[in-house]
Amino acid sequence: ITRKQPPLPVEKALELLDYAYADQAVRSFAVRCLINISDEVLSLYLLQLVQALKHESYLYCDLVEFLLKRALTNQKIGHFLFWHLRSEMHVASVSVRFGLILEAYCRGSQEHMRALEQQMSLLDKLKTTNEQLRPRKDKEKARHFLQEMLLDPHTVESLSSVQSPLEPSFRCKRIRADKCRVMDSKMRPLWMVFENDDLYGDDIYIIFKNGDDLRQDMLTLQMIRIMDRLWKEEGLDLRMNPYGCISTDNRVGLIEVVLNAETIANIQKEKGMFSATSAFRKGSLLAWLKDYNQTETSLNKAIEEFTYSCAGYCVATYVLGVADRHSDNIMVKRTGQLFHIDFGHILGHFKEKFGFRRERVPFVLTHDFVHVINKGQTKKEALEFQIFQKTCEQAFMILRRHGCLILSLFAMMISTGLPELSSEKDLNYLRDTLVLDKTEQDALAHFRSKFDEALCNSWKTSLNWASHNLAKNNKQ
Repeated sequence: ITRKQPPLPVEKALELLDYAYADQAVRSFAVRCLINISDEVLSLYLLQLVQALKHESYLYCDLVEFLLKRALTNQKIGHFLFWHLRSEMHVASVSVRFGLILEAYCRGSQEHMRALEQQMSLLDKLKTTNEQLRPRKDKEKARHFLQEMLLDPHTVESLSSVQSPLEPSFRCKRIRADKCRVMDSKMRPLWMVFENDDLYGDDIYIIFKNGDDLRQDMLTLQMIRIMDRLWKEEGLDLRMNPYGCISTDNRVGLIEVVLNAETIANIQKEKGMFSATSAFRKGSLLAWLKDYNQTETSLNKAIEEFTYSCAGYCVATYVLGVADRHSDNIMVKRTGQLFHIDFGHILGHFKEKFGFRRERVPFVLTHDFVHVINKGQTKKEALEFQIFQKTCEQAFMILRRHGCLILSLFAMMISTGLPELSSEKDLNYLRDTLVLDKTEQDALAHFRSKFDEALCNSWKTSLNWASHNLAKNNKQ
């Protein structure tokens, strides 16, 4: 029957590769439906296709053959296939299967294997360095030790002329030890700066993390990338910034640094308002944007970037249930583009304090965000804000129309063992936010009520941020 069946759309084919469909004929049919997808589309869904390998009855199957063929004809796909497989080699149930697939790929692409070996050497060196400097709690001593380690001749060799594991089109020529530092958080991530092998390219900035599980961040950023594509396909460019993030081993990985951007907390600090009450003042963000956009044209452009990106992240974080939002994990670029970082809690796993849920709004839309969107106007019914709300509604309805795809992609990731995505029950959060059981009209009314709730209760967000500012007490 499956041989006579016309090809299914990508989202339907992906669903057939989930754990619920063990039949070999069904899975082979699903792979045939994917044969002609572009490399760009394949890259978007590669994370889930690697997970689907876990549900195959045999090592040699159509899905393995499909992925290996595409990886061997496009080195960029090969690069990410390698790291997605390599990062789970510590999992006993898949290590033999994934190891054999890795061996098949490396034997078929020996030139690329040498480049991948260099990347593994770089990561091993960074991991060793990170572990050796952890006992050094003094910030300056840790930085001095790091720079000494990076200037060691053997280290210099390991960190020179290497493709970036984050983005293989970038080649790191050599380490800029004087610009590298140890970051403040518990696991002491390394802020690494490399000279770009491209003479006209900017330096390459990467955060190396050892001890943090980046798989959830990687999944969330992938979903934001997919949402961005769905919106753009319908003519809606929300200026999203799904920066690079890759897990390379058990609790080891890399994050792309977004340059010329600051956290909301640092913007408040820079404008002289960093205190418990700074979270309630609305002028700092607009004033900061004016500092970097001093002509009317550039300021209007920055406000437009802010408005569209704020709309995109309001909808994306609401649908995905991104939690633990505070002034240190929402950032703004000097060009106005807003984006979120640090996705340690998703699917509505909101943090609690003293038995109360700390976050009591569907998404972050504070009075200072509204102040920027309204270009500093105080009138409540400003045209700019009406456009912003309509954009949010349009973005939500587009995602809802693709609700089955979003659910399928998350369902395929249950096998990863992420603590916040461990069973079908966790998928119910997505079903609830996308209100897939309602009519279009009722779904729109539902989202409007959530939008009003976020706006009316923005003071609660400000209160949480004030508490965060107090707790942090400007430790930087």
